[in-house]
Amino acid sequence: MRYSSEPIFWVLFSAGGVVTAFLLPVLIVMTGFVLPADEVTFTHLDDVFGNVLVRLVIFATVSLSFMHWANRFRHTLNDMGMAKSLFPLVSVLSYIAAGAGTVWAAVVVLN
Repeated sequence: MRYSSEPIFWVLFSAGGVVTAFLLPVLIVMTGFVLPADEVTFTHLDDVFGNVLVRLVIFATVSLSFMHWANRFRHTLNDMGMAKSLFPLVSVLSYIAAGAGTVWAAVVVLN
């Protein structure tokens, strides 16, 4: 039986979808609606986002969202017939872009 790394990418896709579906709306509501409505002060929110655990959760949310995007993008192109001959190249470029986004998230969130 031939070894395939495809299950690893499907796990990242699934985890990214679940994390994005549960945590991203909370982050959008907190920073987009609650903060401008003066329900929470900026200093309190800054203290919350200053916590290392909260920063790690945000980093995990962003990086898994990038991985979710990469898998969805390459399979969508494949299903549309646009990348049949270029599927390995599209796969590599998609995951390089997701990796670059993860590095960017690490720099922004963890500093």
